[in-house]
Amino acid sequence: MKKYGLIVIGGGPAGIMAAGRAGERGLKVLLLEKMRSPGRKLLITGKGRCNITNNAPISEFIKHVHPNGRFLKHALSLFYNSDIINLLTKQGLEISLERGGRYFPSSSKASDVLDALFSWMKQYSVEVKLNTSVQELLLESDCIKGVRVIRDLGMEDYYADHVILASGGKSYPATGSTGEGYKIATQYGHTLIEARPSLVPLVATESFVEKHHDLRLKNVRASVWINGKKVKDEFGELIITHFGLSGPIILTLSRTVVDALRNRNKVVVSIDLKPALTDKQLDERLLRDLDENGKKQLITVFRLWLPGNLIHVFINSLNLDPSKVCHQLSSLERKNIRKLMKNLPFNIVGNRSFKEAIITAGGICVDEINSKTMESKLVKNLYFAGEVMDLDGDTGGYNLQIAFSTGWLAGESAGRLIS
Repeated sequence: MKKYGLIVIGGGPAGIMAAGRAGERGLKVLLLEKMRSPGRKLLITGKGRCNITNNAPISEFIKHVHPNGRFLKHALSLFYNSDIINLLTKQGLEISLERGGRYFPSSSKASDVLDALFSWMKQYSVEVKLNTSVQELLLESDCIKGVRVIRDLGMEDYYADHVILASGGKSYPATGSTGEGYKIATQYGHTLIEARPSLVPLVATESFVEKHHDLRLKNVRASVWINGKKVKDEFGELIITHFGLSGPIILTLSRTVVDALRNRNKVVVSIDLKPALTDKQLDERLLRDLDENGKKQLITVFRLWLPGNLIHVFINSLNLDPSKVCHQLSSLERKNIRKLMKNLPFNIVGNRSFKEAIITAGGICVDEINSKTMESKLVKNLYFAGEVMDLDGDTGGYNLQIAFSTGWLAGESAGRLIS
């Protein structure tokens, strides 16, 4: 019977970090991955560029984690952005800091990050088995003894003193994240907070969106209104798609929207196309442009104000005559144009599926996990790391750092208990 000090379930960034750190601490480690290659989801993060981490201080970082960023305070204090950067640079990876405090590999290739992580982990003789799906844990008196898996030849049992569950959530299921970790954990008493898509595009009812294919709007402000009350807003870039809204600020707002829709609330996302201007300043700008182009048709001056694809949206929504000359525009018509520029509404009726969600909201309840060690409070020597837990971050490198920090702490904790 072959026995290990630690078995790690899941070959994503959290699992690789946990296995490598435990191996570094001297444990004999087995990493089990259900897919034929590890780290598939990491390869598509940051549109294939891999936003490794963020340079925010810990106090700011935890504000970008939901629903309870403070759970991560200890993990982040032990292994944070400078630590993952140092680890990767020692493996020969060059890293660049970009706008928004985001770190990327200088090569802009996520595969280089995965190669560096895997190379680091393999330095500590971690054994890796691919195409291996864990079916259940092996317990004795509520204490971990190993795992039962399915491989090509059928069922097999592997024994270990510790197990780390780092099997991911449900987003991008084609990469192997299909929620198996939830089933395993709940079999042994853990509570599952309902998994929902997060950092996900939103579906709108406006008919004009069907004519748009990736209309990018920069330096705009999007606000979420729930049952007529403004609850959250973000400034930056968004995309009007053929089904609704996407892009960085929409993804950040999507967690709030998804939960509101699940509670059957009315949700509107309002876009301020001119957030740098007050109503008065915008009105002065419109008046100036109309005066300077008084004998030209209205559609001509609209080109000074809006992207081409939005001009007819405004003209049709406000019942304007595009051939009207500018000096004939009434003050009421000008007011309506100004109001729509500051408040272009989208009625949100849904969100795209887990197939398009960057991350999963929900997961194993962190109240049942020791934040100082990542060990289960219910099953001795069972640990958690990464997206399988009820922790999700905003865009900007937060989610990968959660994986790295919790994986490192789980591996450290298991390695600390070498008998």
